[in-house]
Amino acid sequence: MPRVRPECPRRELIEQVLEAAVWAPNHHLTQPWRFIVLTGEARRELGEAMARGKVAREREVDPAKLDALRRKPLRAPVIVAVGVIPASRKPEVEIEEICAGAAAIQNLLLAAHGLGLAAIWRTGEAAFDPEVKAFLGLPPDAHLLGFVYLGYPDGEPPQRPRRPAVEVTRWLGWE
Repeated sequence: MPRVRPECPRRELIEQVLEAAVWAPNHHLTQPWRFIVLTGEARRELGEAMARGKVAREREVDPAKLDALRRKPLRAPVIVAVGVIPASRKPEVEIEEICAGAAAIQNLLLAAHGLGLAAIWRTGEAAFDPEVKAFLGLPPDAHLLGFVYLGYPDGEPPQRPRRPAVEVTRWLGWE
């Protein structure tokens, strides 16, 4: 996770990245995404929901691990939870809408970085936890695609290596 300063970005910046997110492509213009923006005390409440969900799933959890889980949402001053509510239970539609939600997250990340914010998309077991979905106000049939942590960067994060495109690309019909 990139290091971020504790001060909260201006609401106008968060609104700009959300506006970029809603321009993601989506089949039949269903716009299945839902954004839940958390800051301040709401992040602590999210940590508590994560801890409740873990206890419900595992019953016996190391208290130190629960404390660490409760602190996870405090790593950045703003978190955008991204959910998708499918318009249909047809498998092909549901998959397309999950992909549209992921495209919205990518737009959000690109806009955040373009505005000088640090941003990272996280998932983990909390993204699949009914307790967390309920806390966020998402219906049981929604998909929680993860959490985008946002803040002002505190230094430059190291760039992780990527495989060159030539290693993962196959060209057909080109000479």
